[in-house]
Amino acid sequence: MEIPHSIIAVDLGGTKILVGEVTPTGEVLQTKSYPSDTTNQHTALQGIIHAINDFQTGSALIAREQIAIGIGVVGRVDTRNGIWHEIQPDKKESINVNEQLRPIFQLPCGVDNDVACATHAEQTFGWGQQSKNFIYFNIGTGIAAGTVVDGHYVEGSHFNAGEVGHMVVAMDSDVRCGCGRKGCVERIASGLGMHERVAALLPEYPSTVLELVEGRRIAAQTIFEAAEQADPLASRIVDDAAHAAAAAIMNLVRVSDPDTIVLGGGVARNPYFFERIKQALNPSTMRFVTNGLVYTKVKSEETGLVGAALAGLAASQSRSGEGLGNAE
Repeated sequence: MEIPHSIIAVDLGGTKILVGEVTPTGEVLQTKSYPSDTTNQHTALQGIIHAINDFQTGSALIAREQIAIGIGVVGRVDTRNGIWHEIQPDKKESINVNEQLRPIFQLPCGVDNDVACATHAEQTFGWGQQSKNFIYFNIGTGIAAGTVVDGHYVEGSHFNAGEVGHMVVAMDSDVRCGCGRKGCVERIASGLGMHERVAALLPEYPSTVLELVEGRRIAAQTIFEAAEQADPLASRIVDDAAHAAAAAIMNLVRVSDPDTIVLGGGVARNPYFFERIKQALNPSTMRFVTNGLVYTKVKSEETGLVGAALAGLAASQSRSGEGLGNAE
């Protein structure tokens, strides 16, 4: 059966750029991965342009016609106007992504924050089909969240809602965050944060199997595997991470009263870590979260890529009259 239309979707992460061909109904047809460089926005955008070029020329696109480009990026985004404001406070340069990419690829381009993309995908194709009040809590290289209240995604007045990685969850912690505070959940429970904790605590645990290799980050999966084998350093790091993530989730539950917490991101996919977080949740706090802590219902594992496609679809003038989940 011929597929009439697709969107070229891009998910910019801290370590890779994932490019894919995605249908308007959220089916990921094919993907290809490229290294990312988020030193600054200009460099990151050039990497995205190169990746799209290579994907278009090097892949046999499946759909008859590509109708848009959709991009999910880290940082603050004014998605209505297509402006990427910053990666983080010390990496900021307001760039109109649509204006830069449309002349190159001759396609409308939509851009949004990467976790916002994943949340929109969940809202359109996943738990959003049965819940109007949920939180998408993403644990990957960093930590962020998307909140849906009464069916509306919370964006904030400066496109900065959801930066919950900077929520302090350990008041007595000596772990300093780039935001200037200590005890932020991102520096304890994210993939990068756990690696940093290994580096900081390694001298105290000479018997650990965890090893630092210069220029390489210890994968969260490696830490989880060591913790399952009762490695003392890995066990401490995973225990701290699970309790920090659970504390952040419970704080958010008290704010918006969701009925569902969707745990997303590459680090959170690990079943052992998922269960450790679940065990650290307080039943009294979670009593109204009727669906509990759950995984995504989006069929594709690449939830952020599906959400990026939705950003592209929304920007496509030729399809602007159709609903996001009902296009061909």
